[in-house]
Amino acid sequence: NSQRFLFDVEDRELRQKLGKLVIRFLERDLQPACQVVCLGTVRILSRDKNNLRPFTTRGAMGTLTKHAGIDYSEERVDGLPDVDVIVEALKCLCNVVFNSPAAQAIGAESYMVLGLAERLKLYNGRDLTHEVKFFDCRLLFLLTALRLDIRRQLGHELRGVSLLTDALESTLSVRWSDMYEVATDGPPLARHQTDCAMEILKILFNITFDLNKREVDEREQHPNWACACESVCMGVHTVNLLGNLPLMCLDVLLIPRVQLGSVEYLGMNMDAVNLLLEFLEKRLDRGHKLRETLTPALNLLTESARAHRETRKFLRMRVLPPLRDVQTRPEVGNLLRNKLVRLMTHIDTDLKHCAAELLFVLCKESVARFVKYTGYGNAAGLLAARGLMGGRTEEGLYSEDEDTDTEEYKEAKPNINPVTGRVEERAVNPLDVMTDEQKEYEAMKLFNMFDKLSREQIIQPMGVSPDGKLAPLEQMVQHIVEVQDTSDSDSDSG
Repeated sequence: NSQRFLFDVEDRELRQKLGKLVIRFLERDLQPACQVVCLGTVRILSRDKNNLRPFTTRGAMGTLTKHAGIDYSEERVDGLPDVDVIVEALKCLCNVVFNSPAAQAIGAESYMVLGLAERLKLYNGRDLTHEVKFFDCRLLFLLTALRLDIRRQLGHELRGVSLLTDALESTLSVRWSDMYEVATDGPPLARHQTDCAMEILKILFNITFDLNKREVDEREQHPNWACACESVCMGVHTVNLLGNLPLMCLDVLLIPRVQLGSVEYLGMNMDAVNLLLEFLEKRLDRGHKLRETLTPALNLLTESARAHRETRKFLRMRVLPPLRDVQTRPEVGNLLRNKLVRLMTHIDTDLKHCAAELLFVLCKESVARFVKYTGYGNAAGLLAARGLMGGRTEEGLYSEDEDTDTEEYKEAKPNINPVTGRVEERAVNPLDVMTDEQKEYEAMKLFNMFDKLSREQIIQPMGVSPDGKLAPLEQMVQHIVEVQDTSDSDSDSG
């Protein structure tokens, strides 16, 4: 039954009786080998959501917590249960907490998180096995993910960011070559190190997600930035965590000294930014779970580009190099610009907004430049949302350096269709061969078609309002009529 995850309904009562019996055995003073067998039984039974009653009482949770070695005590306890017993008990607690809201509540009311926090402090001093560390972190992740009060308790009362940062450094055997700079000449990370590091990063994400970024201690966050960026391969959990940190902490991305093999731009080390960019492109090419994997990276790159001129210029060089190919649509091709422009018309609203926002910031929020690189058809969504349909450019804090047009772009510019963003042959205007009567007939025909679609509420005619946003055409016409009536009445009274 060790690999069994589905259970028969008719044997449910028997399984509950077995669960109660095993918990009673665990309350006795048994040999470690017997405890491991009993806990293994609990682990299998706790996979069934309908069979959790014997394990979700305060007594049962206390017993499992004791065998896991995380029952909090004010007095320092030197001895720990057998390692195999600890691991099995932690696995049981993970199953029970994950499947039972009642167990989650008991975990919040008891001292479980305090016991886990105390053991985290021992990661540097005591020789704990990798399995114990991993399941400690897995249980803490589940508790912080499922209970807001535990999340806040660990984040605020227990100074969880500092505690987990130390645990992360210990897990990864981090060596600091300078302030906020990690030595990268160590051996490759083992699988157990990266597995544990990922769990720690997930916990850090949970406890920093709700924190007010203005209240976060910057000194506490900086080492975490460098450690996460330099010591862990750039994965989803790392990117998610970086997105939670205050903007002022983005400075740490550029602090490491430029060394042999580093990516340098304007005298700054762009290794971390380059890693983010490579991560983004790999996830784009993978095409799986785009919203979950791309949105944090896009937001992080956007905020980094806003906060730092060097980062923006580096990203612009990589994403929006001087435009030469004006024969194909901006969304066609395998360049990173093409891939991001394709995202701008994605079905997921958040994803397409994040992609458009990044490109807009790289264009220094210039409408003309944004349309130049993406085409008006692709840019319309963001421009409408920002009230920039009329072409007005938002005032920003960007430098005044001008966009450099290539010779190819200058020659082709008069023939570029601003909607599609590419050179198109001038089509024959059908109105040129029509008589005035034919033009009037076609105009009325088109008007009647739009009128029918509008009356049947299939479409809603829209126009650009004076503030640059889209508004129903009927409201705009009504507003114009009211303004004219007011003007006429004023002139009559004069």
